[in-house]
Amino acid sequence: EKMKLNLTLRMDKNQNFDFIFSPAASIVYNLSKDNIFRLSFSAGIRNPTLQDQYLYYNVGNAILLGNLNGFDSLVTIESIKSYFNEAYTDKNKLTYFNVSKIVPEKVKSIELGYRTSLFDRLLVDASCYFSVYNDFIGYQQGGDVKFNPGNTNEISSIIFYRVAANAINIVTTQGLSIGATYYMKKYFSITGNYSYNELNKKGTEDPIIPAFNTPKNKFNIGFCGRDIKFKIRLPSKSLEDKKYLSFNDFGFSINYKWVQGYDFTGSPSFTGN
Repeated sequence: EKMKLNLTLRMDKNQNFDFIFSPAASIVYNLSKDNIFRLSFSAGIRNPTLQDQYLYYNVGNAILLGNLNGFDSLVTIESIKSYFNEAYTDKNKLTYFNVSKIVPEKVKSIELGYRTSLFDRLLVDASCYFSVYNDFIGYQQGGDVKFNPGNTNEISSIIFYRVAANAINIVTTQGLSIGATYYMKKYFSITGNYSYNELNKKGTEDPIIPAFNTPKNKFNIGFCGRDIKFKIRLPSKSLEDKKYLSFNDFGFSINYKWVQGYDFTGSPSFTGN
């Protein structure tokens, strides 16, 4: 009568990746008719896209690469800049790194929610969450450096790559959302909702470029009407001859949406603000 429990277990298998199990559990507790609490734990995965796995796309100043097999001996952009800014070039100052083959991203989340009804007119639903990501999918950038055979300290060519990769460190996110609906009289209502989402990169040494692709703040405001019934009197030759055009179950909604600008990372053609 008061509490509902739910347990699930999901298994995923992709041709290029190993078996992954994702458990989830939730509790919904009815404190009263108008007060409901929710607590949930969930685990999920995000498989690398086909682009993350197979892409080879030359955009001119760099090559965008999928990464099913890993990539060895890339040189950091920062050390390449330093190499060319020095008065005397020294290849020993170049910093090399390897990129492991890409694997599915894994997340574990805990969420707390509450819903209530106030004054028989106001419905409020709020929730907050915290998520922990392992192998967060993003990109690493580096140069494939070749040296002049006659002078092994002199760079003869550089090909820059953006390689699909997983974060080395744990990445966490947290957020909250709240929505409310106020019912006016019989037909009209005012609605609004707000959400906040933030990504944390644990450790500044992780070179990953995160593809969080989520605005930090956004909100919506709306005014709605439903099941409205009204009549419009039609022109007639006499006052006694009254004819009406009836409208039943008429509805409308007007909404305003605001989204904070954010960095979008992921598409070869569309990456930026």
